[in-house]
This record gives sequence, structure tokens and C-alpha cells, in this order.
Amino acid sequence: MSPWSWFLLQTLCLLSMGAAPRRGATGASNCDLKPQQSELNSFLWTIKRDPPSYFFGTIHVPYNRVWDFIPDNSKEAFLQSSAVYFELDLTDPCTISALTSCQMLPQGENLQDVLPRDIYCRLKRHLEYVKLMMPLWMTPDQRGKGLYADYLFNAIAGNWERKRPVWVMLMVNSLTEVDIKSRGVPVLDLFLAQEAERLKKQTGAVEKVEEQCHPLNGLNFSQVIFALNQTLLQQESLRAGSLQIPYTTEDLIKHYNCGDLSSVILRHDSSQVPNFINATLPPQERITAQEIDSYLRQELIYKRNERIGKRVKALLEEFPDKAFFFAFGAASR
Repeated sequence: MSPWSWFLLQTLCLLSMGAAPRRGATGASNCDLKPQQSELNSFLWTIKRDPPSYFFGTIHVPYNRVWDFIPDNSKEAFLQSSAVYFELDLTDPCTISALTSCQMLPQGENLQDVLPRDIYCRLKRHLEYVKLMMPLWMTPDQRGKGLYADYLFNAIAGNWERKRPVWVMLMVNSLTEVDIKSRGVPVLDLFLAQEAERLKKQTGAVEKVEEQCHPLNGLNFSQVIFALNQTLLQQESLRAGSLQIPYTTEDLIKHYNCGDLSSVILRHDSSQVPNFINATLPPQERITAQEIDSYLRQELIYKRNERIGKRVKALLEEFPDKAFFFAFGAASR
């Protein structure tokens, strides 16, 4: 599970509303080739042994936007497996508690104390704008199920003045109209974890919270301030109508539903940390952006993959008679 997705996980655990009807899901009919469900590419890899085990690539979007387009072989592999493992234990309350704790500033500190005044004021203005807009962003279906704007805002952004700046940056990126409209439906990872629990399968995790948390908290102060400033600039430009993002959640869903593993768009779901590198940055800021990108790629993709690979190998060797289903983010593996 990616850092950005923790905001989805934490609020969805609070706002579990059960399965929602599919809303205009982008499906196989929009793919260039292979419109038949049985012919779609699968994000499933088989580990050949007896019994077989599987790797399945997930995506961090509401499950009902992709579930009907996941090929039957992937669903069958999930059902046939006796143990389902995720990056983090999504159903353990201790996981949620640890995720919350790692995001907080040291005791006694507030954002107002650590952020430059101009950035703090811009952040506060943007959050006031989001709170004002949130009732307009929510869907009738959400309201019909008792999900109200004030409650949702507090579930996502409550206690924001106590969060570390890097987590506030991720929070701001998750407070968009598209993301708000999807709240209340479990993301695919969480849905699979809930299904595994319902089917009484053994579940587990290959990572600890601190292994995903510490790399983000390891960014230095100037890098974090740069990232938060760039995030606010982007959101302010979107509000002013002077910027269009190059990819959207709808693009991500389409490429996943079409089985497009190689898509550049799909890679944006890997670390879920915004890419700040662009040609308009002054030279020194571009260097900072490249340093952040290089550091996070090393910590959240390369080192993670190596660590996860060793733990998967150890599980397979320790339990040779068990059929495992490993559900990890498709774009980061």
C-alpha cells in the first residue's frame, strides 16, 4: 500500500458503507483491443509449485470501479488460495493507530510553529476552500447513506495542524473532488482483505508500518517545504482554471481495466507521491525535485521490492504446502 493510499484506508475504515453500485465504470469497451472479459490481460502471476501460489497487482481506487473487469482467473486464484498476504495488515486496528501516530509532529509542536508563515496561510486558505466545496462535491448516494460533508472533512483532515508537513502535503493531494466522490467505497486492497476475512482465509502482511512511514519522515525540512509549496501551487492553479493535470483517476482506472501494465499513467499509482519535476522549475528547484524523486524511488520502490521479495521467499520456503495469494500494488513491483 502506498503512502497516499493510507488516507483512503484510514477514512474508509471509519466510513465503511458496504458495496456501492458501479458508477459508469471505465471498462473493456474503451480498450483498443480484446473487448471480451476472458481475453483481458491479467495482473496475475503464477508461482509454479504444488499447490501454486500467486502474485496479484492491485490498484488504489474504489474496488467497484475495477472489480467487474478483473479476469476470472484472478478471482479464482484468490478463492483457491488458503493464505492472502498484503503489504500491510489492512484489517488490524493497530495498523491504523500506528499510521496515525507516524504522521504526527512531536508532542507540543504545531504546523503553525514549523511552517513558513506564507505557506501556512495558503494551506489554511486552501483547506477552508475544500471544506466549503465538499458539500457540493459529494454524491447523492453518499448523502443517502449518511455520509455528511463535515464528518468526512474531519475524518480526512481533522487535527491537520498536528500533522508533519509531508503528510499534510499528501492529505492536500487527496482532498480533490474526484477523491471525495469515491469515499465510502473500499479501495481494492481493502476489499480483498475484507473478503479474505469473510471467507476465513489466513491473512498477513509482508511489511511493518514504520517501513513505509520512516522514508517519508526522512525527507529533510527544505525538501518537505518545497514539496508542500509545489502541491499548494498546483491546487491553486487547478482552482483558478489555469492548469489541467496530465492524468486523472479515470485514466488510471481505464489502463488497469484494459490490463495495460506498461502504461506511464499506471506508474502514477506506485508511490502516490506527486512528481514535482517539470521543465518550468528554476534550476535549483529542479535539482531539489530530482533529489526527492530519486530518494523516494530508492526507498519506496527499489528497497521495498528487495525487502518484500525476501519475505515472500521466506514464506514460500517455510510453508511449501500452502497456496499463497500475494496482493501488492501493480505499479510498484
